[in-house]
Amino acid sequence: MIACSAIASADTISVYSKSMSKERNCVVITPSAYSEKDRRFPVVYLLHGAHGNYSNWINRVPDMQELADNNQLIIVCPDGAPNSWYFDSPVDSAVRYETYIAREVPAYIDANYRTIADREHRAISGLSMGGHGAMFIAFRHADTFGACGSMSGALDVNLIPRGYGLDKILGDIKTNAGYYKEWSVINVIEKYPTDSLAIILDCGTQDILSFIGKSVHEKMMKLRIPHDYIERPGRHDWVYWSKAVRYQLLFFKEHFRKQRKS
Repeated sequence: MIACSAIASADTISVYSKSMSKERNCVVITPSAYSEKDRRFPVVYLLHGAHGNYSNWINRVPDMQELADNNQLIIVCPDGAPNSWYFDSPVDSAVRYETYIAREVPAYIDANYRTIADREHRAISGLSMGGHGAMFIAFRHADTFGACGSMSGALDVNLIPRGYGLDKILGDIKTNAGYYKEWSVINVIEKYPTDSLAIILDCGTQDILSFIGKSVHEKMMKLRIPHDYIERPGRHDWVYWSKAVRYQLLFFKEHFRKQRKS
């Protein structure tokens, strides 16, 4: 148990990955209304960034529990390893984080928590590497997720410098150039899924990755992919992300509300 409050509860659990044959930790935040045994809740999956882990969101944004309560949803923060980029690696069969996040974790959460277990009530977002992972997974697994977001997303892996583990996940950039191109969100968006997605992108104007976010936004405009895009003052840091997550959760809350009315 990480924390417990009168507002909401946050627990650390272990979710087994059959595809990787190992356990990974995960934070699950349930709102106070979860004590009402006849209620089910939508779920937002929040992914961490490079060199991070499952506990980043709850440790760096102290009022995450209050946010779960205010928005009446379950927040799940799975572990994507320090530099998995949430890919199923084509060069290392032991790395299967796309499968883990897109299939295995949601299956476990739906089996063990009172969720509204359909795509219309699941959203996925994340920061930096996790922003890429969330968009990458949502577009490729729109049967699982009905909404997605990115905060300061590293949305073009071709432009990410060394030191972030991409060579270990995708292999040499020259030898495996196809993966770097085809698996970058800036290109993944060209294959818009049959099931529509509610999408929100945001990035700070002083962020080192802001030009990538703007490029993805402009490309989505040309492709006529509906989405919300936000720019506001901020850098690539937790000061920005602790504010950004509030906007994203409100966006998802409104998306879920619309699903209930339809």
